[in-house]
Amino acid sequence: MAGRGGVIKKIVGGNVTKVWNGFVPEECKPNHKIIRLNVAQKWEEAHEPLNYGIDCLTSCGLGPGMAFANEILKKDSNFGVIGLVPCARGGTSLDKWRNGAHPYDELVKRANIAEKSGGIIRGLLWYHGESDVKGGNGYKDYKINLEKFIHDLRTDLNSSNLPIFQVILPYPKKPFKGPYIEEVRAAQLAINISNVIKIDAKGLEIGSDGIHLTTPAQVQLGHMFAHSFLSLNNFTSSNTYNFFNFFPSNIFS
Repeated sequence: MAGRGGVIKKIVGGNVTKVWNGFVPEECKPNHKIIRLNVAQKWEEAHEPLNYGIDCLTSCGLGPGMAFANEILKKDSNFGVIGLVPCARGGTSLDKWRNGAHPYDELVKRANIAEKSGGIIRGLLWYHGESDVKGGNGYKDYKINLEKFIHDLRTDLNSSNLPIFQVILPYPKKPFKGPYIEEVRAAQLAINISNVIKIDAKGLEIGSDGIHLTTPAQVQLGHMFAHSFLSLNNFTSSNTYNFFNFFPSNIFS
């Protein structure tokens, strides 16, 4: 999911458009130990909106990524540098996340670029399903397609046990219409694959559009991701593990 925390409707030039309000909570502030792979495939200090340029411009909002990374560093100040590789594509059904489709191919491409610069991919934060709960046939094969996505991604990244932190969709509210929310949630909950960690977003605050999380909810989700990640990997300051073990001296050039 491309973060939409803090995105509001605004009249610009007589037209109603969606823009980010610019508010960055303390939990999502930049940190020199947190970097992101930008749209030009260069490393830079990470900042909100994390997905800017990857999928959206003015309508990009706040997501869980910065809160996730900051929470890890809060729990372990010796963790090391965290490299975030945003790949979200808002409004995409799961059948777009398959080999040969642009969103999927870009994900694999960007992950490979990160690894070639010395990185080690430690996990995937996965929030998906809003498009498939609205209608069409996506909800019918959601479990099969999700299992295939996980298998193919691990194969293409040569990481057979890659941790995937999968969010179980929260229940939408009006005005959003999601008649197949139960089917998609059931499919997500039914995934039984090693190292797929389920994080239920049920109860997190939904924004006025009825489907996207508010800024406080994005922060909360980021913390849920971080705690699950640290618990799974049992990282401590004595470990040498981090997302990226080294960076070339010209990484920010």
